[in-house]
Amino acid sequence: MRAPPLLPEETLFRVIRFARFNGISELAIAGVFSLICAASKDVPGAAIGVLVAGAGALELHGVGLLRHGDKRGVSWLIGSQLYLLVIVLAYVTYRSQHLDLESVRMVMSAEQRETIAAAGVDENEFLRIIANLSNAIFGVITFLYQGGMALYYHRRRAPIEAALELDHVDEADAT
Repeated sequence: MRAPPLLPEETLFRVIRFARFNGISELAIAGVFSLICAASKDVPGAAIGVLVAGAGALELHGVGLLRHGDKRGVSWLIGSQLYLLVIVLAYVTYRSQHLDLESVRMVMSAEQRETIAAAGVDENEFLRIIANLSNAIFGVITFLYQGGMALYYHRRRAPIEAALELDHVDEADAT
């Protein structure tokens, strides 16, 4: 047996709470990584970190709009997810085209090098395959997560708008 659908007010409350947590998390984590990249003089990494932090700010702006009764907040929530998706996919593409095999090679142990050599595989080719596979997996996971988040917000647009309409009716009745 399925549970009855949530009341519009509960849907609004849950979306605001979740989007606030998600936006703050994006802002904080991306900000920290951006600072780390900037400290290590990784300009592309720092720039991507700032852009990803911007996605968190966009999401928090959407939360603020919803809290003030503005239904455009849902569009901001959806847009922040799609913006983040584009930024991450652009970064994955950039990293795939500008592989830094030396930084990966620095963290490899002698045992790992011996295993790769024993398998009869060129070390550079192996590292290139692993890096591209990692980038592809990260891109697919991002596509599924951010796309899912955009869909999550989109599917809750009608109940959110209904809750905001009820809130405006209640305020009008109170005056």
